[in-house]
Amino acid sequence: MEQSLAGQPGMQRPSLRQPSPFGNVFYGAGSGLIRGGFGAYGEKFLGSSSEFMQSNITQYFSDPQYYFQVNGQYVRNKLKVILFPFLHRGHWTRITEPVGGRLSYKPPVHDINAPDLYIPFMAFATYVILTGFYLGIFGRFTPEALNLQFTKGLFGWLFQILLLEGLLYSIGNGGDAPLLDIVAYGGYAFVAMSLVVLVRIFWSFSYYFLLPWTCFCSGVFLLKTTKRVLLGASRGYEKHSSRHHYLLLFMIMAQFPLLFWLGNINA
Repeated sequence: MEQSLAGQPGMQRPSLRQPSPFGNVFYGAGSGLIRGGFGAYGEKFLGSSSEFMQSNITQYFSDPQYYFQVNGQYVRNKLKVILFPFLHRGHWTRITEPVGGRLSYKPPVHDINAPDLYIPFMAFATYVILTGFYLGIFGRFTPEALNLQFTKGLFGWLFQILLLEGLLYSIGNGGDAPLLDIVAYGGYAFVAMSLVVLVRIFWSFSYYFLLPWTCFCSGVFLLKTTKRVLLGASRGYEKHSSRHHYLLLFMIMAQFPLLFWLGNINA
């Protein structure tokens, strides 16, 4: 009988294996536990990693777009402060505003004391262009000579950054200021250098009179700016104030050989 049923076409033998009523339950519960557990752990891990990266990036690099929020009025007033710091008749502290439940600094367009990267980059480009123009007037222009001035400018900018960072670390305030703030303050020296090279094109002897003055003004500007940062860490500043005064004096004196070196245009 079984053989006859099996032999008939279209007929299938019933399966002898019965499905377990607990298999799907265990599988569903296990996969749900795995998905939920690993999902929550992964979300927590990625969330903490994102917060860690965001906090460190904000601390050391801040927001690059912040440093380019400028307008014409800010640029004019900032150039006056850099070249004539004695004429600045206001405070040197930055203006804060509440943002998202915490205090944040206002952008440069609303605060003359805020650092920006627009002026340093434009001043550096102007410095390189003017040095190339100066070399061309005296018949000494070559691509190698222009490349030398470009490299010299980069090294000078790097020296300023290291000088300011070393000064902040020496008073125990290193790492508090964002790196882009230090880059901006170090690049303001090219404003004075661009002016010196421009005047030197029309009157070569002015170099020996104008450059010492611009060195002194750049040093005073950095002194005012750095002292404001130092006063932000009032405990360390008051504890070793005499040593910090010598460090600030060294920073001013370091502007003279640095800017004289940048102003020495040779083929």
